[in-house]
Amino acid sequence: MVVPSNSDKTNSTKQNGKHQGRISIFETQASMTDPCISCTTFNILAPVYKRLDTENQSLRESEYRVYWLTRNQSILDWLLCERSSIICLQEFWVGNEDLVHMYENRLSDAGYLNFKLARTNNRGDGLFTAVNKDYFRVVSYRELLFNDFGDRVAQLLHVESVVPLSQNWSSFVQPEILIVNTHLLFPHNSSLSVVRLHQVYKILQYVESYQKENKLKPLPIILCGDWNGSKRGHVYKFLRSQGFVSSYDTAHQYTDSEADAHKWVSHSNHRGNICGVDFIWLLNPDKYQKPLRRGWSEAVFSIIKCQIYKSSLAESDAFASLKADNHGDYITYSGFCKALGQLGLTGHPHGLSIQEMNDLWTHAVTDEIGAVDYKELQQQIWDSTKTEEVLNDIRVDVMRDTEKQAICLNVKNAVLFPPEVEKGMWPENYSLSDHARLTVVFSPVRMSCSLPIC
Repeated sequence: MVVPSNSDKTNSTKQNGKHQGRISIFETQASMTDPCISCTTFNILAPVYKRLDTENQSLRESEYRVYWLTRNQSILDWLLCERSSIICLQEFWVGNEDLVHMYENRLSDAGYLNFKLARTNNRGDGLFTAVNKDYFRVVSYRELLFNDFGDRVAQLLHVESVVPLSQNWSSFVQPEILIVNTHLLFPHNSSLSVVRLHQVYKILQYVESYQKENKLKPLPIILCGDWNGSKRGHVYKFLRSQGFVSSYDTAHQYTDSEADAHKWVSHSNHRGNICGVDFIWLLNPDKYQKPLRRGWSEAVFSIIKCQIYKSSLAESDAFASLKADNHGDYITYSGFCKALGQLGLTGHPHGLSIQEMNDLWTHAVTDEIGAVDYKELQQQIWDSTKTEEVLNDIRVDVMRDTEKQAICLNVKNAVLFPPEVEKGMWPENYSLSDHARLTVVFSPVRMSCSLPIC
């Protein structure tokens, strides 16, 4: 077993009492009766972005080989010590061949299949996903290029277990899983909310399309990465509306309530704020999943609501501007588009597209005259954020054709490192990254699941 670097091991011991007293993920995994799989997500802070001097912002770690090499060797030590079934890394320095070869060689020697993907426009960093061959066979690997304002990308892996779920089962079952690794755009300002939401929408569209093209049976879906948004954000609420659960919150029985919003953190950002932005999302086949386009429209309505608040408009008169064409109590499409522009959601390269405005309008219009009652639209927008409160354990009531057997994943355990972040604090002497490492252990179970609604 590889031993972590002395400096970080000392820091962990100092901050957490006896390091050896903490139950690790791999110890938990080994103690379980049925086979378990584990997944780690970690933004490892690309050396081209890591600042070495707060006064000289241009001084980066990438200029000092001994610094970035030592830090990344320590990261690899931890990853190989933990030995998760799936490893998803963000801000991987794909532009440096020595670093790439170090990760590929050490992980390959440890039995991993490796996949890397650079961000578009030669941004220097990208994604890196490693799959342990002792657990999975890779059925397919796909790359998703957003080609958007942030040059973001995503990786999709379709994997199949190489071992049966349990010796106690009557049939030989090899579960399949869809895994996504991504890193969303940082919310530099509120105008980027639509971009971030659209990045997630593209991912879910791509996953949905992949399942249909390959005629796959219902599979668990795991979304890993740095989402650059907290539990209070639009991306979180959108994924919850689609039936996904935060694995870490599930393991620790945290809810979507404001009281639980800051129980843990995973990032100390360049603005000096600490926040929880790293997630391993899980969608099981037996969970309620509203139609994707409908969920996206409601998420955009939620952004509209927030923009109205920020414009200091009272709820009672906030929608007066929507009656832009002065058609009584009705709003036309042109008036609707004009109002979106007034709220800052259109008219710039990363705003809503014409097709997206059409989709929103189609979702809103219920009248044959091609217009919508502005009071109805007002109520629709104001109710758009309620869905996240009712989706935790809702099952599909409607059976399509016949009930089918599906493999689902139970969240058995989830751990953030360094341990202080689990209490909402950021340790000053933590130096591996500006993000915490999140690892989740899943237990595959065979259950009867209704097919999701399309």
